[in-house]
Amino acid sequence: MPSSSSSNRPPLSPQEAWLSDGRQVLHFRPSRWDRWSQQLEVTVGELLPDQPVPLLKRRLELSREEALKLWVEKRQQGWQTTAPQWQPPPIPSG
Repeated sequence: MPSSSSSNRPPLSPQEAWLSDGRQVLHFRPSRWDRWSQQLEVTVGELLPDQPVPLLKRRLELSREEALKLWVEKRQQGWQTTAPQWQPPPIPSG
């Protein structure tokens, strides 16, 4: 039994997180985070056997609630947290 269930819980504060099912990778990253608006950018990548970095397929902008729902759904499907799979571009300040 794990000593902590925190690995199954999404973070409350804005921070990056990575999930993978061994074939695809999801990168969650806060893009807008203030008192009134909490948005996350979710990048979807596909792991290719002959490539060191996943092929980036698409990028979504989700509300915190939508991102949490996606996180929980993927964890229930067996996706695991993983180390960063690529170096994301900096978030534009604005």
